Amino acid sequence: MNLSKTLTWAVSALVMLPLVASANVNIHEAPSRPKNMIIMVGDGMGPAYTSAYRYYQNNPDTEEIEQTVFDRLLVGMASTYPARQSGYVTDSAASATALATGVKTYNGAISVDINKRPLTSIMQMAKQRGMAIGVAVTSQVNHATPAAYLAHNESRRNYEEIAKSYLTADADVILGGGQKYFSEALLEQFKAKGYQHIDDFSQLDSITKGKTLGLFADVQLPWVIDQQDSTQLSLLTQKALDLLSQNEQGFVLLVEGSLIDWAGHNNDIATAMGEMHGFANAIEVVEQFVRANPDTLMVVTADHNTGGLSIGANGEYAWDTSLLQGIKASPAALAEQAIAVDDWQALVNQTLGFDVTTEELQRLSNARMQGKSALETSLKQLIDSRSFTGWTTSGHTGGDVQVFAAGPAADLFKGNQDNTDIAEKMMSLLPRSQ
Repeated sequence: MNLSKTLTWAVSALVMLPLVASANVNIHEAPSRPKNMIIMVGDGMGPAYTSAYRYYQNNPDTEEIEQTVFDRLLVGMASTYPARQSGYVTDSAASATALATGVKTYNGAISVDINKRPLTSIMQMAKQRGMAIGVAVTSQVNHATPAAYLAHNESRRNYEEIAKSYLTADADVILGGGQKYFSEALLEQFKAKGYQHIDDFSQLDSITKGKTLGLFADVQLPWVIDQQDSTQLSLLTQKALDLLSQNEQGFVLLVEGSLIDWAGHNNDIATAMGEMHGFANAIEVVEQFVRANPDTLMVVTADHNTGGLSIGANGEYAWDTSLLQGIKASPAALAEQAIAVDDWQALVNQTLGFDVTTEELQRLSNARMQGKSALETSLKQLIDSRSFTGWTTSGHTGGDVQVFAAGPAADLFKGNQDNTDIAEKMMSLLPRSQ
């Protein structure tokens, strides 16, 4: 961490905090320093995603285009580039390391520097100060972003090593997917350290206190669009808040809408909008918590942009949200179902919510004969064509991302900054070492 920058943020925080309060928090109730801090990451959520979500959610029967939670909370922007040896386009590991530690590193690194030496994360600092810490994500819990907050590893791909290292991370709450990376022997070790292990959402209500390891899927949680349920991340977020807020010294929580990125890599707009809805709902859960607990700071951002999403494509000044809203399953799930049944054309029309033309049907039929992957790709191309959605890449892009904030010290995150600045500002707001 850059010491001079950290001291600058600390001084700025002390000067500004008595004057600062979120629009959602009464200034007379706001404390001089946040007791709790929540960092929320929409993985891959570049600015086009939040704009697209606004139009996707808009009520066409009203004259105005309604705001979303992202419009309400927007305060600034952040650059995302990794250490210069990796160029200008970051991966999730390097960007998460920057957000967790305030240090740039190489793509693929999990909270280690360019020489592979461990870096101190905000979670470690919080734990040393007697605070509770936790993560709630929709990917596997040992994926790049949560790993950067809780672990150190030279490669994000070392999933088993990262899972084992969580034994010494001393996190109070770990919620998400990734059951396949936690063997029975490893789970027994977690239980021996006092963790309650649950693997079904129905068990959440039974957990009222204590350390919790919740692994609710083999790898990722189900796509929101396939569940037709946007509450999964909200439920995990609320449970994490309930458990962590029992600590009198406060807490630091990471919440990640992980699968926005995965849908972006797949160039899958329908699935991406479902994941955006799930993440937006989780933000509103935290927003309500901040309103009820004015000693809590929430900061929301993205680690990078994925896919180069374009609202409008092929020279058309249009984007068809009504078509997207009518889609009832992900292209991946629809392709799997369509391969398995004879009357697949009727299934496609019903699931997409519109009638496929003869020409479009022929393209789908040709793809179906090549297998599930080809059919899924053809379905995504059909949806893009009909909705006027464009993509530039199946990878990441190097553009800046948005920053959203509420609660005490929210104004510190206004304007343009680097992703390392976000970490340094939040670190400067931690209580002094005991």
